[in-house]
Formats: sequence, C-alpha cells, structure tokens
Amino acid sequence: METADVVVIGGGVNGLSAAFHLAKAGVKKVTVVEWHHLGAGATGKSGALVRTHYSNEHETKLAVESLKYFEHWGDLVGGDCGFKKVGLLVLATSEFNSHLQANVNMHRSLGVNTHLITPKEAYELDPSLKCDDVSWVAYEPDSGYADPNTTAFTFAHAARDLGVNFELDTKVTEIRTSGNTVTGVATTRGNIKSPLVLVAAGAWANELLEPLNIKLGLVPGLARVTLFRWPPDRSSRHLTYLDRVNQSWMRPEGGNCTLIGAESGVHHGANPYQFSESVPQEYIDLCREKLARRFPVMRHSSMRGNWAGILMVSPDSKPIIDQLQPYDGLFCIAGDSGTSFKTSPAIGKCVAEWITQGKPITVDLTPFRATRFSEGELWIDENDYGLHRGTISR
Repeated sequence: METADVVVIGGGVNGLSAAFHLAKAGVKKVTVVEWHHLGAGATGKSGALVRTHYSNEHETKLAVESLKYFEHWGDLVGGDCGFKKVGLLVLATSEFNSHLQANVNMHRSLGVNTHLITPKEAYELDPSLKCDDVSWVAYEPDSGYADPNTTAFTFAHAARDLGVNFELDTKVTEIRTSGNTVTGVATTRGNIKSPLVLVAAGAWANELLEPLNIKLGLVPGLARVTLFRWPPDRSSRHLTYLDRVNQSWMRPEGGNCTLIGAESGVHHGANPYQFSESVPQEYIDLCREKLARRFPVMRHSSMRGNWAGILMVSPDSKPIIDQLQPYDGLFCIAGDSGTSFKTSPAIGKCVAEWITQGKPITVDLTPFRATRFSEGELWIDENDYGLHRGTISR
C-alpha cells in the first residue's frame, strides 16, 4: 500500500496550486490523483480571466493575492503562465451605478488599481465598443487573462520539482475512513494510506462526498465558450470585459479573435461523464448576438471555434473551501461555478496554510464554509448586479 501525507484528488488548477503550496510549506509526501490528465476538467476549458472585480470583499481578497502571482509567476511559481495585462472593463446598467461605485470603493480600499470612467473614456480605450447603455464603467488596468493550461502545467512542474507525486489516469473510487477519521483513498490502481485528503475534483465531487453522507447541494454545470474572428475593420485595442448588461464576458485570443461566454448559456444538471465538448448552433447564435450588441463591428464575424467544459455549481454559486465535518482530515475546494481560476494561487496557498499551520493565514476562509447552507445563510452579495445564481464569469 502506498502512503502519503496528503492526497489531493483532482489535477485542475486549484488542486495543483494546493499541492504546490503544500510541498513548498515542507510537506514531504503529497500525491495528486487525477482520473484523466492535468486540466481535464473545468481548468482546461476555462476562459482564464485574471481580474480582481468581485461584488464581495472575500473573493476580492483572494483575487488581490492571486494577481501578485500572475504578475510575478516566474519568481513565485516558475515558468510562464501566459498572463497578458490588457485591462478590464466592467459594464452594468445604470440602476446598479451605486453598486458599481461601492464595489470600486471596496476594491480600492484593498489596494486594487481601479476606478470609474465615463462611457466616452471607455470608448477611447476601445473605439469598437458601444456603451451608450451605461452611465459609468469600472476600469482595472492591471487585469487581463492567462493561459489556463500552461498555468496548470507550470504549477504541476513546480510541484513535481518539490517532490509531489502524480498518479494520472487513476480514478479515486472511495475516500476511506475509520469512524470520523480519514485514512486514505481507494483508487483504480490500489489504495493510498493518508491522514489528509483534499477533494478538488470539480464536477466529480458528489460521487466522492455523498457516500460519506456529505451533501452540499452541488450541481454539475456545462459552461460553453465560442470564438469569433475579428473583421478587417476591427483594429482597436482589445481588453477583457465583464458585460453585466448582456450577461457575458469577453477577452482577446490569438491576436485576431474574441473569446466570449454567455451566462445564460450555462446548462445546469449536466452529466460529467456524458456531455458534448462542442456547443449547439443556438448557443453560437446567442453569443454572436451578445457580442454584436457590445461591438457592432462584430455582427458579421466568423465563428472560429467553440468548446464546452463541465464545472460544479454550489447552491449560491459561491465556492466552498472548508474542512468537512465530521471527518478529521477531509478538506474540499468545490462548487466555484467556474470563477476560481483567477483565485487559485491564493486558494491553494490558504488551504496549504490550513493543513500545515492549523488555519488559513493569508485570507480568512470562514465565508466559504460548507455549513452556511445548513445554517440558512446562502451567500448573496449586497452590491451584486442582479445575478443571484448561475453567474459563471471566468
């Protein structure tokens, strides 16, 4: 029987970040078990936006800490994560102007480089942008996007260099316990004895947790993305965008394309073992429509690609990052609704601190506790933009 000090289930960016930080903190035997290959789940299909704009302080703190990593990846992790600092514009309808202002004020109090600009100033940043339906725009010049796969792979390379063991093409079939104590995992390649298990299994978390009578209300969701080629007359600067008016997000890709995902295109209740990695024509049409509303020049652009990825949605669409009761040694990162790529460096660091020092040090993870649902305290942001559930903003 193999042994490990910590078993991490899941080779996505959050599991890999945790493994890296655990090894960096001095944990000698960390094993990552992944049923397929690294980044096979939501990570590899992520739009990989890197931003600090959230409508709550807790996720913003994770994003602020994580932005330091993306800006200094070579020094803090090693290699290149593909981060491009192109800036972010956040657009919301005028009825949410006070929320936009409150969030920007909160971000600035946490050290974020952000401010409100007029639609005219936004147009000057990107002359192809149509923003006559908003009064103010939040601007983050230090935000942008990264490459999701190289981010995961560089985390993995750095972890391996620190001694982390990887078991790929290996499925965890059971989390083993004795009473209320974790004793390890059973896999398709044998058992691993360990006093600590971190479940970072994305859309596959339920099948590991429910046999332990842990039911978190997690629902797999299918997030879909499309890629459109710029027409010849679009030559202006391309930023990243959170369009809360049209419920979509956008970013540049490959120098001549726009990547777009529509919030309303998320399909809840998907089967993580049976889903199409491509998208239907009606979703392509939906994305083209939303893209053209914000960028009229794109109304005749060619669709150049698309994909779908499976993720896990919690009852309030906010992440669960916690030690799961009543089991000693059982931790999870789950239900992030596709928003935790950009916060994965800080999430992994905080979980590693929890395991090695007894509590998270960098950011307080109390708001992300699993018990908030049984306590009847679903997380709804006071200054949101009218999207209470199902917000899948990469």
